[in-house]
Amino acid sequence: MSHGAIVTPNGVNFTIFSRNATRVVLAVFENADSGEPYATLEFDPRKNRTGNVWHALVPELRPGDFYLYRIDGPFDPSKGLRFDFSRYLLDPYARAFSEGSVFNFFANSPTRDIDTMFIKDRKIPDVSLFPKCVVVDDDDFDWEGDVPINRPLTKSIIYETHLKGFTASASSGVANPGTYKGFIEKIPYLKKLGITAVEFLPIFEFDENETGNVNPKNGERLSNYWGYSTIGFFAPKNGYAADKKNPGACVNEFKLLVKECHKAGIEVILDVVYNHTAEGNEHGYTFEFKGIQNDTYYLLWESDRQYYTNYSGCGNTFNCNHPVTRSFILDSLRYWVTQMHVDGFRFDLASILCRAQNGNLINFPPVTNLISEDPILANTKIIAEPWDAGGGYQVGFFPGGRWAEWNDRFRDDIRRFVRGDEFTSTAAATRMAGSSDIYLYNGKMPYHSVNYISCHDGFTMNDVVSYNSKHNDENGEENRDGSDNNQSYNHGFEGACTNDKIEALRLRQIKNFMLMLLLSQGTPMLLGGDEFRRTQNGNNNAYCQDNETSWFDWTLAQKNTGLVDFVSRLIAFRKNHPMFSRCHFFGETEEEKKCGVDINWFEDDGRTPDWNKLNRFLACELFGMRHKKEDGVSDCNLYFAMNTDRHDVNVILPSLEHGYEWVRVADTSFPSGEDFVEEGKEEALASQKRYILPSNSAVVLISKKI
Repeated sequence: MSHGAIVTPNGVNFTIFSRNATRVVLAVFENADSGEPYATLEFDPRKNRTGNVWHALVPELRPGDFYLYRIDGPFDPSKGLRFDFSRYLLDPYARAFSEGSVFNFFANSPTRDIDTMFIKDRKIPDVSLFPKCVVVDDDDFDWEGDVPINRPLTKSIIYETHLKGFTASASSGVANPGTYKGFIEKIPYLKKLGITAVEFLPIFEFDENETGNVNPKNGERLSNYWGYSTIGFFAPKNGYAADKKNPGACVNEFKLLVKECHKAGIEVILDVVYNHTAEGNEHGYTFEFKGIQNDTYYLLWESDRQYYTNYSGCGNTFNCNHPVTRSFILDSLRYWVTQMHVDGFRFDLASILCRAQNGNLINFPPVTNLISEDPILANTKIIAEPWDAGGGYQVGFFPGGRWAEWNDRFRDDIRRFVRGDEFTSTAAATRMAGSSDIYLYNGKMPYHSVNYISCHDGFTMNDVVSYNSKHNDENGEENRDGSDNNQSYNHGFEGACTNDKIEALRLRQIKNFMLMLLLSQGTPMLLGGDEFRRTQNGNNNAYCQDNETSWFDWTLAQKNTGLVDFVSRLIAFRKNHPMFSRCHFFGETEEEKKCGVDINWFEDDGRTPDWNKLNRFLACELFGMRHKKEDGVSDCNLYFAMNTDRHDVNVILPSLEHGYEWVRVADTSFPSGEDFVEEGKEEALASQKRYILPSNSAVVLISKKI
């Protein structure tokens, strides 16, 4: 039985779960601003209830109609029950919400005290400002034969970005800034850059007015910009639609975005939040789950069930491994794959998916295994942020089979190495080789490691090389929020500066980061805008900055065209060489066990490293000539070296087979335009055996037949 409001030839079928409800009423509204319903339907438990599922077919309703629920039952918080018939409730399966999203109600409330507003005198309130669910016809869109791309992770290059922020600035030059349609206008840029997938920060309906913080510098009220506070698990964010008039237009606009991305060969991955909701704790709001079946959807204290566990750091924890809740999660994921054609999901605070109904972490969580084995999701990317706010940390051993994972140890070890920290070369080499110390013995492959230097949560790459400490004062939390452990270095001046030497060094370090990220084994993920030095002015927790702090400044793309070109050529280089897309760790294939490992590591003098002493230098040779490209032509060997010391290094190069010589592909010490050479135009080194590698720079050479 499909849940939600399902359009059929005979009308709209409404279905909602509630085990302890004694009364369920469907309220239908004339428009989004209606203060009262124009019609109601009370479900007859003798006819409209099957087990714990309430359902009714309403012949008179059509797509575009507005509705809410009212549900009665026992109000006993000590037992985890919070039914209240005076409240209007959202449908957890709603496909869209009305204009203004769910939260104009609170934005226009002087106290934002929803409990007082709803319970006073036990009267049904005026809901003109409260959101309405919208009936949507799932099949009212022409996909033109589109299907999810389902590209293997081994061939994926992910670009994490915020859908609104990507084009919200006037500098984007699009006709519909900050919208699904606005993003479509920028797809050619992404195609030219060469990335294979966009990973959107949450686009499920959320509460942008949730935070009450105020910017102390200008007095402006801040918002929930990132969107990690889901209300509608089947509903794309209505505020991101260009069409503000037609109810549910956001659904088809999102579908159009996916279809256009697929035409450009770009996959769509969604950052999803199934670990908590916007309803908060016992002092929070009631939008839906609390008033439908609170004790099923949330983890509650065993000793006193009026209180909520808080492994999310956001007030409540979704009860992911309850049979009803895990079915809800699967239904949501399947919907986005079958109806919205998305290619994958990144699960926020995914360790909460591994918590039992008593809150303990378990080795074989039902929901992660169900997601992994579900036939509808079989070819869909599933990526875990393998930790939570309750102490769960599962990097390298996230349970459930085929899950990929964000690898924060790659981020930290590479940042420290590039910064020039002592004796970090060994850790950096391990990360570049696929993090076998983390994944090899847990049945994972190199591509299960999603490698990144920066992401939405923390400094941008530009800020990693421009700030020693966070500058989050404008978040209204007295700079207490955000991590203090950034492994960053400002190179002599805090923030933006006009010193040409400092700026040149910062640019070189960004190129070093990009080289290490895109030449490492694993699945690389870029933070959107890093390719043209997007900055948040040192704010490493810009969750509430729906403004120029977070929005993409496209003038930087023009200012830093050299860096954009460098990254684009580097991405093309990675794609063209299968040596970076291994399915196995070095030394683990049968061929390598017979013929030798496909990688050698070196000191600057050409000797095998003493890993206990190797410091501020790293070099390796990849034996690509042993393998074929897709066109049947043998790949080349590659030599990579990086010097993070303050002094130049005279590097001795490894010998090649007779008839081959090293040619230079990239050198980050070179000026833009000369730092990365197109394949086929590489500069021969005239059989030289040495290479002078300047301080804080990296070089890439490939073998070529003379």
